[in-house]
Amino acid sequence: MKYCWTTLHVDDMEKSVEFYNGLLGLPINRRFKAGPKMEFCFLGDGDTQVELISEEGCKVSHGDDISIGFIVESMDKMIELLDKKGIPVHSGPFQPGPGVKFLFVKDPSGVKVQLVENL
Repeated sequence: MKYCWTTLHVDDMEKSVEFYNGLLGLPINRRFKAGPKMEFCFLGDGDTQVELISEEGCKVSHGDDISIGFIVESMDKMIELLDKKGIPVHSGPFQPGPGVKFLFVKDPSGVKVQLVENL
């Protein structure tokens, strides 16, 4: 068995694509409409992807008990970029040991996203 994607229902496809593609750098693999009110977008450059689904008229909600994580090259550069784009840090940065530093932000639909730097 192979893990293929995580599906996130989003409020605003454009803002979500900007977050995952523009901020985190995940390439868009495919994006398409499914009827007049639903849109899909798959992002990522490996076997595992993020699938975004937007459905007109549907309000989504996400709890704080789950997060998705991404490795970043430099936490300092990422913090600068978050600040420049007006994205607040939800919590952190934390450095629980000598080999890792991480923080959490929320995507445009409220999904908690962990950004990790391996030191």
